Amino acid sequence: MDGQHRVNIKPGVEVGIVKKEDQRSGKITFGVVEQILTKSAFHPHGIKVRLVSGIVGRVREMHGE
Repeated sequence: MDGQHRVNIKPGVEVGIVKKEDQRSGKITFGVVEQILTKSAFHPHGIKVRLVSGIVGRVREMHGE
């Protein structure tokens, strides 16, 4: 699955995201999508989402539906 395409991401899906402050290190934070924040259908750095925990970042990994 691809975190750059909005169609692949839905609320309730478990994903790995990179927070803005972790972009240099590439540290991935895992959680469940609460809300999709990117409006466009594609973003080269990953679709921006808010996790249920309130953390915001761009999707790098997807773990199923």
